[in-house]
Amino acid sequence: MSNNRTVSEYLGVSARGALMGAADAVPGVSGGTIAFMTGIYEELITSLKQCGPSAIQVLVKQGIKATWSHINGTFLVALFAGVLISLASVSRLVVYLLHTYPELLWAFFFGLIVAGVWSVVRHIEKWSLGVIAAFVIGTITAYLVTTITPTNIESTPLIVFASGMLAICAMILPGISGSFILLLLGMYGPMMNALKEFQFLTLSYFALGCVTGLLSFSHVLSWMFKHHKTLTLALLGGFMLGSLNKVWPWKLTLETMLDRHGNVVPVVQQNVLPNTFEQAMQQPAYLGLALTLALLGVGMVWLLEKLGTPSKAL
Repeated sequence: MSNNRTVSEYLGVSARGALMGAADAVPGVSGGTIAFMTGIYEELITSLKQCGPSAIQVLVKQGIKATWSHINGTFLVALFAGVLISLASVSRLVVYLLHTYPELLWAFFFGLIVAGVWSVVRHIEKWSLGVIAAFVIGTITAYLVTTITPTNIESTPLIVFASGMLAICAMILPGISGSFILLLLGMYGPMMNALKEFQFLTLSYFALGCVTGLLSFSHVLSWMFKHHKTLTLALLGGFMLGSLNKVWPWKLTLETMLDRHGNVVPVVQQNVLPNTFEQAMQQPAYLGLALTLALLGVGMVWLLEKLGTPSKAL
């Protein structure tokens, strides 16, 4: 981990956090994917893991300054400040585009995730039978998750807390979207509404769940990277590949439901080819523009790879 960054470098960390926040506003895109592509994923996992009992021991024995260094505090603050600022601002634009130009937004993220799969698997030096199996398992698991029919449940404090735990765990896994998990639980609309209207009590329950999930799940990921790094990379690459089912740009809605605010929400959707979409929906598929945006997504991954620092070893 690095505790010797300059101010401009920490601003770069915040910018990466902003990209993570914007990505997680879209059901189907993972902030963990952005973290991996920008070279801060392993540092993030390690820093989160350090925020456990060991931090309390350091605090008692060595004081606040040593504890802050132990948990890589400035890095975490800079990163999550970017995430929060993005969720409160940029995510509004993302949600607007998702409702107004969904095919184009999905096309951009489709290209981004396709290139993101390459970004992950290129770190695998040797493909053994076990590594291939991990990649296939990750792909199938993520694909099956994207086919689950969303539910609609009461947003009680306990449900909000549990949703935060599950969503944040998905957020730090490349390929599995935290916001998509919220959508499956029927909590995406209520949480975006709470964020938009600054419902502090609801957001507090959700934040508490996020913190609990982060501090626990980060230990699992850290152990996986330390003891089975190649298999973990293959599994994460598979997660990303399988998630492409969710971000395919052209979909036909087969079933809908009303959420608790009376809004029509798609429940079952079918991926179709652009010409089938045009015939069924009687509207343009914007194929040329969609391909351009997909290539833009690929280009952004390449740029993020160039700007990102090498992942820190655990």
